[in-house]
Amino acid sequence: MLLAAIDIGSNAIRLFFSNVFEKDGQVIVEKASLMRVPVRLGEDVFVHERISDEKIDKLVKTMESFRLLIEVIQPVTYRAFATSAMREAKNSTEVIARVADFAGIQIEVIDGVKEAQIVGAIQNLEQVKNYKYSLFVDVGGGSTELSLMSKKGVVASSSFKIGTVRMLNNKVKKSEWGELKEWLMQYKKDFKDILVVGAGGNINKIAKLYGRIPEKTLPFNNLEYAISHLKKFNLKERIEIMGLRPDRADVIIPAAEIFFFIMKTMQAKMLLVPKIGLSDGIVSMIYREIRNNKTK
Repeated sequence: MLLAAIDIGSNAIRLFFSNVFEKDGQVIVEKASLMRVPVRLGEDVFVHERISDEKIDKLVKTMESFRLLIEVIQPVTYRAFATSAMREAKNSTEVIARVADFAGIQIEVIDGVKEAQIVGAIQNLEQVKNYKYSLFVDVGGGSTELSLMSKKGVVASSSFKIGTVRMLNNKVKKSEWGELKEWLMQYKKDFKDILVVGAGGNINKIAKLYGRIPEKTLPFNNLEYAISHLKKFNLKERIEIMGLRPDRADVIIPAAEIFFFIMKTMQAKMLLVPKIGLSDGIVSMIYREIRNNKTK
C-alpha cells in the first residue's frame, strides 16, 4: 500500500512516500522516495515566538509543491503533522489556515508525547526482540522525544525542549537538561535491559560516518570520537571538506551532544540506528488505522 507523510519539523519539512505492508505480523515500511526542504521554522519561533512572513511564504510554497507531487504519485492517503516549532508559534493558527487556503493541505499539530509514541510504535526491528525494553530517541530541531517500549507497547513517553536549532540559538534552559536526566533515571534499575534506538536525520548521518554500518549501530566510544572530530572543523570545512549539507553541518554537533548526554546518563555502550524517523511512524500509524477500520 503506497502511503505518504508530511513532517513539518523545526529544521526541515519532509514529504515521505513509502510502500507499507505486513510480514509475519509486523508492519514493514519501505521508502519509495523522500523530499526534504530546509525551511527551518525554529529559527524564528525559538527566538521571536512567531513564524515570520518570509518563512510562512516558504512553507506555503513547499506545501503547494508537495500537494502537486501527491496528486501525481497518488498515494492511498497521507497525513501532515507539525511538531515543536508549530506547537510553540504564537501565530500557528494563522499559518495553518494559510497553508490550508493556498496549498489545500490540512496540518495537524501534535504534542511531544504523541510525537514520541508515533516514533516508538515502529516495532519491526530485529534487535529489539533481544531486549526487555527499547528506548526510542528522536532528536529534532526543537525538541527531543523519548518513548520507552516493551514488547506489549508504550511504557512511557515524554518530550523535552532540547533540540538542535534551539541549541544553536542558546534557547535550551539548564533545567530542561535536569528534567531529561531525572526522567531517564526513573528507569536506572532497568538500564542494562534497555536498547537505545536513535531516530532522525542527524543521528543517521553520524552513524553513517562513524558507526558500524552493517550492524546499524553506533558505539558510545564512536559517538564520543565523532563529537571531538566534528569540532575540529569549522562550519565551512564541515560543508566543503566533509561534504555535509549546510543545514546539516551546523546542527550535527548539537544532535550528537544530545545523544551523548542520554547515552552517558544511561551508561549505554551502544546505540541502534535503523534509519527511521517521524515520517516512518506516521505511515505505520496510517496503515494500522486503515487495517483496523477494515476489520470493524
